[in-house]
Amino acid sequence: MAHDGQDIAMARPIILSDLLTLTGAALAPAETLLERATQAVRTMVTLDGRVSGAALETHQTAAHGLAWLATYVEALRQMQMWANRLTEKGQFGEIESLIHQIAFGEYLNQIAGGIQMNQGEMVRLQDIGLAPEDLMLLSDQAATRLMQAGNTQAARSRLVALMQDHAAEITVGRTGLEDELEMIRSQFRRFAIEKVEPYAHDWHLKDELIPMEIIEELAEMGVFGLTIPEEFGGFGLSKASMVVVSEELSRGYIGVGSLGTRSEIAAELILCGGTEAQKEHWLPKLASAEILPTAVFTEPNTGSDLGALRTRAVRDENSDWKVTGNKTWITHAARTHVMTLLARTVPDTTDHRGLSMFLAEKTPGTDETPFPTPGMTGGEIEVLGYRGMKEYELGFDNFHVKAENLLGGEEGKGFKQLMETFESARIQTAARAVGVAQSALDVAMRYAIDRKQFGKSLIAFPRVSGKLAMMAVEIMVARQLTYFSAWEKDHGRRCDLEAGMAKLLGARVAWAAADNGLQIHGGNGFALEYKISRILCDARILNIFEGAAEIQAQVIARRLLD
Repeated sequence: MAHDGQDIAMARPIILSDLLTLTGAALAPAETLLERATQAVRTMVTLDGRVSGAALETHQTAAHGLAWLATYVEALRQMQMWANRLTEKGQFGEIESLIHQIAFGEYLNQIAGGIQMNQGEMVRLQDIGLAPEDLMLLSDQAATRLMQAGNTQAARSRLVALMQDHAAEITVGRTGLEDELEMIRSQFRRFAIEKVEPYAHDWHLKDELIPMEIIEELAEMGVFGLTIPEEFGGFGLSKASMVVVSEELSRGYIGVGSLGTRSEIAAELILCGGTEAQKEHWLPKLASAEILPTAVFTEPNTGSDLGALRTRAVRDENSDWKVTGNKTWITHAARTHVMTLLARTVPDTTDHRGLSMFLAEKTPGTDETPFPTPGMTGGEIEVLGYRGMKEYELGFDNFHVKAENLLGGEEGKGFKQLMETFESARIQTAARAVGVAQSALDVAMRYAIDRKQFGKSLIAFPRVSGKLAMMAVEIMVARQLTYFSAWEKDHGRRCDLEAGMAKLLGARVAWAAADNGLQIHGGNGFALEYKISRILCDARILNIFEGAAEIQAQVIARRLLD
């Protein structure tokens, strides 16, 4: 038990020269705690020497809590790596140090007291099977010091004061990326400011498709071929570059930031599973945006259970395919040229082994006739946000697909081919989440400075500035986790775990930022005319698509336990 004098010492402001030593030392007990938690949950869910699916479902809260704990520990590990890189470059200044200490102070306290999985569910260490003595790991001097003095009102207020002084900078704190990637960021930030932000709210309110002029300009900038190899007409850039582009375009408007997602998924499918002829035919057209793709996977009543898909494809007399069935939540379906379409080709199967992937060609529609291709019908799903590409339900009735458009030329490989794209898709979604969170901070900060109440700006009130500070801190945490997953992907390493963590945390951070941004606006935030109302609607989808948060936590837990 600490004496009063020790308590006072622990609560004193943290000195910059001590910070990295403290945070580095605090990582070890957090990592040990994660090891114990992993073993505790493994004991709960192991039957006959193997992880049991039924037991995993029974102990779902514990398993998902483990996923969140692992995400927090990895996030702190990446924040420490970020701080070390900046220190080596002589760039770890006061803003960065405040972000770093607040992040450690807050996340260590949450680990000890309860991790917020969402606004209504908190997981505590006892839920994961840990005993009170395990919590003593966080009573070591470094962790205790950070928990008491890391995330204080003084630290948050100072950070927001510095944020106001550096308002012209693109991000709050240096990102730690190399100069080439920061140049790409600046280029797409300028595009978003000039071509997206002034119009996005109008597109949302009128529920309009993003103008083709925007798509054409993005094509000229290389967005749709960013990571496609040069030999197939792309730029051959890294996943990290894709992350930066997605982040900044989504900061302008998530619809624009998501335009490249479908091309990314389609290109990844073809690169990983396509024949050489398919690569040579499709990839250059995707890279130039000569054709726009859409992903057609989800069906009514199946949701995340892709193995239960019922849409079927059968061969006709010419060995081509006829597709019959229904799909839902298909983004940007009307004006695209090709669908990456998942269908069952082995009729007697009831799981993923009977699924095949097709590159199904269609005619782009118009407002008057959105689905002119024979054998295909569709209707728009009205949605809260994420409106710029629109969502559709699709029906197929003997829809024709050419024989050569079976991806890879093999049946039964569709689910495996799709799984190979999940890493890139979730990294990209995490980047979009960071961009949406940043847009919430942008508009909330401006409003808090401009809006006067009781004779002073809202930003002068500690609970307002505290919200802004925590937005900035968590955005950097989610950003570093996303960059790390992209870095792993770029270096040829399996990163489904890291990508899942980035997506899981990023989606929660985006929703929290949007919700707090609206709270800062007060009643005005509830008015449709204010941008924050759109950002809130847009942020909400991030916890659902590309794997709902619960599915994501399940996948992370399974990887940790296997």
